[in-house]
Amino acid sequence: MNYEEILDALETGSMRAASPSKDGWVVNIEVKQAILQSFKEGVNTSYEGIYEGFVDKHNLPPRYFSPEDQVRLVPGGSSVRRGAYVAPSVIIMPPAYINVGAYVGEGSMVDSHALVGSCAQVGKGVHLSAAVQLGGVLEPIGMKPVIIEDDCFIGAGVSIVEGIMVQKRAIIAPGVILSKSIPVYDAVKEEIRPRGAAIPEGAVVIPGSRPMKGDWASSQGLSMQCPIIVKYRDQSTDASTELEQALR
Repeated sequence: MNYEEILDALETGSMRAASPSKDGWVVNIEVKQAILQSFKEGVNTSYEGIYEGFVDKHNLPPRYFSPEDQVRLVPGGSSVRRGAYVAPSVIIMPPAYINVGAYVGEGSMVDSHALVGSCAQVGKGVHLSAAVQLGGVLEPIGMKPVIIEDDCFIGAGVSIVEGIMVQKRAIIAPGVILSKSIPVYDAVKEEIRPRGAAIPEGAVVIPGSRPMKGDWASSQGLSMQCPIIVKYRDQSTDASTELEQALR
């Protein structure tokens, strides 16, 4: 398949940058190679008459939707790039951006100022709140992208980068930063999770801090940001994060 055919397959959801399997998530290197090839072969062109004053690669234009797609793309500055999949019943509030290779599953909400980066994978029934940033991972080519599994709730201003995975039904509270360089503390199981490990299913993660090591840092009262798992989902958390069907 050439890169145009792969971009077409990504838009229909028949091909993904990463897919779940019985052995965990698997990266599709062919997809990443195709996206990189599209950048290499693309030529900057004007989008006058469509988006006045904008210039981008001629082969990666923004997608257009019709009522038949069953996607609500609310007016106000959002864009879904060529090669991104957006499932029926997804809502995109302005302004938001979904980049090439990304996947957004059925019933998910992409709120204002949210970014779904290159190849990021978002499952079904996920709520990406305002100003959520899901980093894109194109290189290294074999690296897993950011993955948000089904029925997760990602709070306002959360940043998830460097291929971190958030497993099903997890809740990430506003302001949390998840990256491979920041350890996650599980206050329920009383353990420090390995750097870069997935956020476990049903975990409720809040922003926290820990004291910095060293005499000088201690004398200054310095601390570092760290995410803390404070509980695992129960009926009360389910009720507080339930997506309102009337909005759909």
